[in-house]
Amino acid sequence: MTRFALTLEFDGGPFMGLQRQALDPSVQQSVEDAAFAVTGEKVTMHSAGRTDAGVHALAMSSHIDVEKQIEPFRLMGALNAKLRPKPIAVTDCRIAPDDWHARFSCIGRRYLYRIINRRAPLTVTRGRAWQIARTLDVEAMHRAAQALVGLHDFTTFRSAHCQAQSPVKSLDFLNVRRAENAIGAEEIVIETGARSFLHHQVRSMVGCLALVGMERWSEARITEALEARDRQTLGLNAPPEGLYFVQAFYPDT
Repeated sequence: MTRFALTLEFDGGPFMGLQRQALDPSVQQSVEDAAFAVTGEKVTMHSAGRTDAGVHALAMSSHIDVEKQIEPFRLMGALNAKLRPKPIAVTDCRIAPDDWHARFSCIGRRYLYRIINRRAPLTVTRGRAWQIARTLDVEAMHRAAQALVGLHDFTTFRSAHCQAQSPVKSLDFLNVRRAENAIGAEEIVIETGARSFLHHQVRSMVGCLALVGMERWSEARITEALEARDRQTLGLNAPPEGLYFVQAFYPDT
């Protein structure tokens, strides 16, 4: 049995999330079905993150165990051939130690969120960013975001369906910046990293920061919402299409 570490890139739009669903399409099912077509084996894919419906990934770390003798580059090519035309790509494939686990060995995760701040309809970024027509105060958003950095009880920013044992998490960073994209539309990028996140935590933080940017919330209200430890005080949950899983971190990598 060989453990293969996979790096996946995918557009989350057509899927009900990364994890296998009973009836709806998922990234996990798509990769497992492709692996069965290549190897004839029923494998289970494990991943560093659990993305919701509509959430994308630039470099999701995953792994599968395969009995068939096959070189990593041949497995990668064969999986990509079977995955077409679904918007999933295996961008890297390598042999991993038997005790390496894509989820449990992970010591850090990084996400980014894209906001397109313009009135004109989205075209090439449709389904891949959150459009907000009203001009946002990015500097105020960044200042307010710093109240969320560090060790906190994130109950306010946690989904009611979150299965984590504790709402306490340590946020390593949360940065908000403005960037001009290739087609000239004004893009705002929110980047964050932590060892792990609660269900909907990133989207909930982004939604409240957007309210600060729109001047519907004061900067201080972010702290008030955090300290309330009450989901009812959440102002807004940002839509999934702007969220990207960027990278997973492991010891000695």
